[in-house]
Amino acid sequence: MEYTRDQLIGIVSGQMPAKRWKHVEGVMDTAVILAKRFGGDPEKADLAALLHDLAKFWPVDRQEAVIRDNGLNSELLEHDKQLLHAEVGAFISQRDYGIEDREVLDAIRYHTSGRVGMTNLDKIVCLADYMEPGREFPGVERIRELAEHNLEEALIAGFDSTISFLLEKRKAIFPLTVLARNDLIKATRAIL
Repeated sequence: MEYTRDQLIGIVSGQMPAKRWKHVEGVMDTAVILAKRFGGDPEKADLAALLHDLAKFWPVDRQEAVIRDNGLNSELLEHDKQLLHAEVGAFISQRDYGIEDREVLDAIRYHTSGRVGMTNLDKIVCLADYMEPGREFPGVERIRELAEHNLEEALIAGFDSTISFLLEKRKAIFPLTVLARNDLIKATRAIL
């Protein structure tokens, strides 16, 4: 079955508190703005942003079961539970809601961790999640300023913020996030 955008909005918004849905709306709006600014596809950005937190409020044991039962990235089970919803959301978007666009699915899958070789859409959705208007954390204004002109530098600042926060809390850092950050730094140096 193919779902309309309005049907997907109803499905996703019904699976989270109103405050979180407001965040998703902010990510959708921001992703479209960033897509237009940085040569992305606004429709794909909107769709990936709409679905990015699909499984965020599912019980952790349900998310873990989806990963185990479907042969998804089991490395996630060894790290912070906040990482699970991205992998599960991408899987459910494809299995239950008929999303077949690999680029959209990957943008959902990597919106939390990033990855080496991020596509333009990956970067846009990940950055939109960091900087949507409802986000308030130290450094978010700098990320927003950088995003006016440079997608990669803004995303590096976002990853730096996450890594600093995790270091401060003495929490483990998911290796893919460090690799994604380093890859972006190498790519930006190659451009300069």
